[in-house]
Amino acid sequence: MKKDPVKTAQEILKAFGGKENVISATHCATRLRVEVKDASIIDEEGMKEIQGVAGYFSKSGQHQVILGTGFVNKVCAEFQKLAGVTAGDAEVTENGEKEKLSFQSTTKMISDIFIPIIPVLLATGILMGVRSLLVNGFGIELSPSFDTVFSVLTDTAYTFIPVLVAWSACKKFGGSPILGIVLGLMLVSPTLPNKWDVVNGVADPLSFVFGPLHLNITGYQSSVIPALFMGFFAAKLEKKLHQVIPDILDMLLVPFLTLLVSLLAGLFVVGPVLSGIEKGMTDLILMMLKLPFGIGGIAYGGLIQILCSVGMHHTVTPIIVSIFTETGVDYINPMGSAAIAGQLGAGLAIVMMQKNKQKRANMIPALIPALFGISEPVMYGLTFPRLKPFFMGCLGGAVGGGFAAIVGLCAKGTGASMIPGMLLYLQGGMIEYIIVLLLSVGVAFAGTWLIMKKNPEAV
Repeated sequence: MKKDPVKTAQEILKAFGGKENVISATHCATRLRVEVKDASIIDEEGMKEIQGVAGYFSKSGQHQVILGTGFVNKVCAEFQKLAGVTAGDAEVTENGEKEKLSFQSTTKMISDIFIPIIPVLLATGILMGVRSLLVNGFGIELSPSFDTVFSVLTDTAYTFIPVLVAWSACKKFGGSPILGIVLGLMLVSPTLPNKWDVVNGVADPLSFVFGPLHLNITGYQSSVIPALFMGFFAAKLEKKLHQVIPDILDMLLVPFLTLLVSLLAGLFVVGPVLSGIEKGMTDLILMMLKLPFGIGGIAYGGLIQILCSVGMHHTVTPIIVSIFTETGVDYINPMGSAAIAGQLGAGLAIVMMQKNKQKRANMIPALIPALFGISEPVMYGLTFPRLKPFFMGCLGGAVGGGFAAIVGLCAKGTGASMIPGMLLYLQGGMIEYIIVLLLSVGVAFAGTWLIMKKNPEAV
């Protein structure tokens, strides 16, 4: 039977206790994420029986309904209309008070900023793979014109990622998205010296002298952290200006002052400091990934799904983007794929050990998204509720990630993982990448089989 997003949204809203109980609703790649006023009235068992719902859980006050890729977008849109809420409503509590800043809220904030951008990065990664397939797989020599078109397709998102980040951050913090876009464009304006041209010695930075202080200014091509902060700064400044500037001058002065102050602060104060921090973080992560005996890969491959289980995995996205834009390769990609493959292996063992044919048939759909790089359905639907298989999946990820680090495996693009990720290894490393996946799946499968065999009723 075809899934109906309207009907599913209606039944989910009913299970949450109606629109009066809903504070906010948003979604990630596979889950509807809802905040409610009173969790005690949620019909958890009824939620799990709704057609199209693959699972339900709550974490740190946020209630998450697993719906799967694509379908979750449709259900979330209908749910927001029915409940009369938007994603931005989460910024205040039911009493209208500002949500207190905490580690959990900070990681959620970063996640909310990057979730709208990730599909673009994923599409760009697949385009990088397609180009590699044509050139290295089929031996097609692209004409200069076609090569230029492919460069536009594969390079634009990463070159102008400050625009995407500033837009999303400004929107997240309640500012005007268009001001975020313009601010991001100013940070990468072709009038400013290109950052990479300055690094490569083919251009000079703009030099400013303020007494004893000397500042060299460049554009912020491919920079993430400065753009994120500038989007936040612009949104907060804009809202404050709306409060103090008379209505008759609001339209004239608020955009003018927001862009002027934000850009000057970004170029001369915040940008240089945060760019240095971003560079230091990138260098530190690269150093850790290259530690002897694959220690960095073991740590990343084994721990990233634990971060995913509490919704913190998107906090590494800025670092991944920074590493790729600085080095031209993605060392984290094979380790991330190893982690997903580990959960796939553990989930596969659970499915194969399930004796009930109907239950096994219901479990199988949770495995499919993992083949394409999305681990949440198999993790939340199969491995995490049983806990031990989840940790066996982490063990498989650690083994695969460690191997990737030992052999120095890296992708020649970024964004895609698991089967689509193979396109990123056509220029080298395909065999090693396949070994990483097989190791992760195999170790997790064997470990889960052994521990669950002792307690088959837990399957």
